[in-house]
Amino acid sequence: MDLNKLAQALIPDKDLLPLDEYEKMYPPRNLAKGAEVTRLAPSPTGFIHLGNLYSALADERTAHTTGGIFYLRIEDTDEKRKVDGAVESVIRSLKYFGINFDEGAEISGENAYGPYYQRQRASIYRAFAKDLISRGLAYPCFCTEDELNVIREQQTERKEITGYYGKYARCRNLSEEEIYANLAAGKPYVIRLKSQGNTENKMTFRDAIKGDITVTENDQDVVILKSDGIPTYHFAHAIDDHFMRTTLVIRGEEWLSSLPIHIELFKVLGFPLPKYGHTCSLMKTDNGTKRKLSKRKDPELSLDFYRGAGYYPKAVIKYLMTILNSNFEEWAAKNPSADYTAFKFSVGKMGKSGALFDLDKLNDISRTELSALTEGEMYDFLNGWVTEFGTQADKKHFEDRQYIESILTLIMGTGSKKRRKDIERAEQGVRLIDYFFDDTFTPEYTFRSDSETVKQVLSGYAAVYDVNDDNSAWFAKLKVVASQAGFAAETSEYKANPSAYKGSVADAAEILRVAITGSPNSPDLCTIMKILGKDRSIARLAKAENSL
Repeated sequence: MDLNKLAQALIPDKDLLPLDEYEKMYPPRNLAKGAEVTRLAPSPTGFIHLGNLYSALADERTAHTTGGIFYLRIEDTDEKRKVDGAVESVIRSLKYFGINFDEGAEISGENAYGPYYQRQRASIYRAFAKDLISRGLAYPCFCTEDELNVIREQQTERKEITGYYGKYARCRNLSEEEIYANLAAGKPYVIRLKSQGNTENKMTFRDAIKGDITVTENDQDVVILKSDGIPTYHFAHAIDDHFMRTTLVIRGEEWLSSLPIHIELFKVLGFPLPKYGHTCSLMKTDNGTKRKLSKRKDPELSLDFYRGAGYYPKAVIKYLMTILNSNFEEWAAKNPSADYTAFKFSVGKMGKSGALFDLDKLNDISRTELSALTEGEMYDFLNGWVTEFGTQADKKHFEDRQYIESILTLIMGTGSKKRRKDIERAEQGVRLIDYFFDDTFTPEYTFRSDSETVKQVLSGYAAVYDVNDDNSAWFAKLKVVASQAGFAAETSEYKANPSAYKGSVADAAEILRVAITGSPNSPDLCTIMKILGKDRSIARLAKAENSL
């Protein structure tokens, strides 16, 4: 059979370059020894999840801790799954968490190894497919979907491995006459790899994460070009990773089963194989049993969950770092003020088995991270969430930055030696300060004292309140009002003879607290009343009194 003639008949493109021209177009990168080139290569489906962020963080840290390059490639070979705006969504979502690309699709700057959309690289794939045909390493397959289904059914019944291989590869040994007759009849076809592998042969493969693993040779005649001339993922990724000069491919362990195919593709293409590292799955404990995080069952798998709830981006990243490298947590404890990027990340120290995702631990890290912010930084974080997810009332409230910052100074304890850890998410933080605004102050008053006593405390304190009083003067007046209402002015007095009083001064303070904040628990009440101002504070005391 004249293979060159067949290659021309199957791929008649006239604009394909000689293969060595592509080597010149995409030369090896000029990087220091040991610098890694990594990539994120999602499909443009619009859904990006925690697993993507997990892998992207490993890619980004690996590239940037070695002085390498991290790029974005879009694997859009499946036109049916494409979602408009998906690429921008990927970039926006990852950027929110501080993951930035050096080059790639929709990334401005140096992009010498593009285009980064696979459909725009179709001529490169076709050139290499044509070469494989001319070398007898690929062939046309005219099997219909119905015929392929029959093959799968036979294999399933016989409990054999499913796929297109060996005796089931019906088009592998078509004669020249049969091929040209099918072409003349206009039968659609795909191009398949003519595998040279034998499943009896096994080899040891060094996985960058899992270490040495045993891999069986590939014998599947996988499709490399679909009937529309667009490559499959297997074929496109091998060519792209070579010409984009990828040195390390970090991907999920679900791709381990495809590793034999990819090893053979690199071999027949004549490309050096990049390093592969297969990450473990993210797991969770459900009723005492570990299972993989599920898109259907677990809202926390979606990155939209973290943005909508207002998780602090750096907290999410720091938590993922504790999963990616087990020694990160110890390093972070010794370097509490250091940025996580100062940590020497290592692919070799990534977990080899399922990583347990713990939302409670993330919440704890988030509280710690937020407690270290200044009130100005906290305002910026909360305001960012309010702008995208807040109510109209929230947006109106956050127009007054000075007022919000005075509240945050109190809530966060920035003026004291011990910082508070009340806030773990933006949504929670915004709701926590609702009572500082009249339009969102909707108290359900619950007083433990009788109505007359409550009224006496509220009216008594309203008569003497001065917004200029410091904490000592504020509390001294409260003692007087409490004593007049039948409470012990000193806690020691109440403890010595509790039956002689309605309660202690703390109980009288609780009456004021419920009236001012709607809750028996709050930060320093004197400061809250100063922030609210005299008129609003007096009005709230009156409102509570009138509710009785």
